[in-house]
Amino acid sequence: MSLGRVLVTGGAGFIGSHTVDALLARGYDVRILDSLQPRVHPQGRPDYLPADAELLIGSAADRDHLGRALRNVDYVMHLGAYQDYLTDFSTFIHVNAESSALLFELIVEQRHRVRKIVFASSQSVSGEGRYECARHGVVRPGMRSMEQLERGDWEIHCPHCGEYMKPLLIDEETCSPHTAYSISKYTIELLARSLGERYGVPTACMRYTYVQGPRNSFFNAYSGICRIFALRILNGLPPVCYEDGKQLRDYVNVRDVARANVLAMEAPGNEHAVLNVGGGRAVTVLEFARIIIDACGASVEPSVPGVFRVGDTRHTVADIAGMEALGWKPTIPVERNVEEYLAWMSRYKETRAYLEEAERVMHDQAIIRHVAVPA
Repeated sequence: MSLGRVLVTGGAGFIGSHTVDALLARGYDVRILDSLQPRVHPQGRPDYLPADAELLIGSAADRDHLGRALRNVDYVMHLGAYQDYLTDFSTFIHVNAESSALLFELIVEQRHRVRKIVFASSQSVSGEGRYECARHGVVRPGMRSMEQLERGDWEIHCPHCGEYMKPLLIDEETCSPHTAYSISKYTIELLARSLGERYGVPTACMRYTYVQGPRNSFFNAYSGICRIFALRILNGLPPVCYEDGKQLRDYVNVRDVARANVLAMEAPGNEHAVLNVGGGRAVTVLEFARIIIDACGASVEPSVPGVFRVGDTRHTVADIAGMEALGWKPTIPVERNVEEYLAWMSRYKETRAYLEEAERVMHDQAIIRHVAVPA
């Protein structure tokens, strides 16, 4: 017997498809709404989508498409999103934030009986996160200036005394988005809380850290560190670590994320919660480079040429106590993430063209920059 019908927007994508699998395994009926965006799905419907999930092709930002998809559903997993490094800032707001507002609009206007909505948010909402100054205690700093980055000064200074600070785990109270993408995700959180409370629709917003694993689109340059490092290593090139490679990251496996999504949907008493979903382990970029080099059996060494990526945060490691209180914890280590991604990637041949295209886009958009003045 079905536990109910769940609409998963973006259900053909990376996090969405794994969430579809988890929902089906739990006994839910699943309807997918996905635009099969060509930059992510150039080959059309992915072969990993299960036949017993209903697929509607359309945009969650389109009133007619979303309205059809909402018919007779009990829950919504709103995971469809636009991610990229391109400067089409309005697209982030339209696809991510406006679609979330439209979701509430249709639920209210058409009287859909949706029991709960789970939204995909992002740790990027937290900006530079939380730090501790020896003199001033806990500080939530703003973004690093371009002038600081161009002189190769990577660590975070206290805004009060200028001293370097110690990074802390980032809690859900920390909100300082400074990119169009993170602003769109914070807007989703505000909509979920205000409209969810007003119209009696429970919500949960999931702040994912750096999600890894199979099905992470091989065709999108945004797809992350595992993709770009693997592409370079498999083409005989060293992985390039931005800044000094000592920035801390929090990598979480996509199947752990899918479990977190389902648990948040089913959990009572967390209405309008914002929940961090992370890997529970801090890993430097240099450490990650060596993990993937070892997994590839390569003899290269990481390169640290003194370049940085505009918009990056220095350290991002989430406090996952909120999800742990619901009975969730990450189970898959970063080494396994890498193994799974390399196995997934092995289906693609002649990969150098993908590498060159990703690097061309980054440089053409001036996203990757060199240190101008030595520290």
